[in-house]
Amino acid sequence: MLYRVFTDSCSDLCQDYAKERALGVIPMLYRIEDKEYQDDYGASMSYHDFYEKLRAGGSCTTAQINAAEFERVFAPVMEGGEDILYIAFSSALSGTVQSARIAAQELEARYPGRRLAVVDSKCASMGEGLLVHYALNNRDAGMTLEENAAWLEENRGKVCHWFTVFDLNHLRRGGRVSAAAAFLGTMLSIKPVLHVDDEGRLIPMEKAKGRARSIRALFEHMKSTAIQPEGQTVFISHGDSESDARLLADMIRAQWGIEDIRMNYIGPVIGAHSGPDTIALFFLGDKR
Repeated sequence: MLYRVFTDSCSDLCQDYAKERALGVIPMLYRIEDKEYQDDYGASMSYHDFYEKLRAGGSCTTAQINAAEFERVFAPVMEGGEDILYIAFSSALSGTVQSARIAAQELEARYPGRRLAVVDSKCASMGEGLLVHYALNNRDAGMTLEENAAWLEENRGKVCHWFTVFDLNHLRRGGRVSAAAAFLGTMLSIKPVLHVDDEGRLIPMEKAKGRARSIRALFEHMKSTAIQPEGQTVFISHGDSESDARLLADMIRAQWGIEDIRMNYIGPVIGAHSGPDTIALFFLGDKR
């Protein structure tokens, strides 16, 4: 039976990838300088322009996808005879997954015999994107919707996320670090290293002195937890800091010879909280 795979724009996958894999991506919304935009692959506002506004001191707020929007997108697909597998941004960071579940109840009642499976990725940025990548591989290999949803829920805890941010003040605004810690860390050039835990929460893990050491720390965490890294697909996302993302990719290639390393921007919805020049690394590990 046919089914479509959907995700939201917090997966930070590029438009070419979505088109190539027949992936549906629902944009989230953000507001900056009193104007609302869609997180739509940089079409409404380029990624560089967005991060330049943040660098200039701009403030950005974000909004989850509501149930009505999910119904608007999903109803024509189900009416056309296709089922849907939707992989959502972490429930620990957004209420979007609950909106999707409300829509699923309504739509499954409206279209008897159709199925809309909602999976909480418990992932963020291209960690969510990496889980979506495996879901698409599973679909293309013939896995049923139910089998695929079960596989995702069983394996989402193996998607490792390691981040480092450049400016602690964005984490301060989001309540991740105190004002005092942000001030002191900025003065001392402290760069925190964070990860996403098993519940999908962003957790500070350690502090590195300087940018180079913080990027190196991401690589070291991959060395310690990756499962058979030589054969993996690795994702790296960045907050308008492509040169640092390439530096990290080069470390990984030199260590394991991995060729399938994919990079993309961190979109505005996540970037509003992580800030410019964030670097994030995603891979499969034996634990998060």
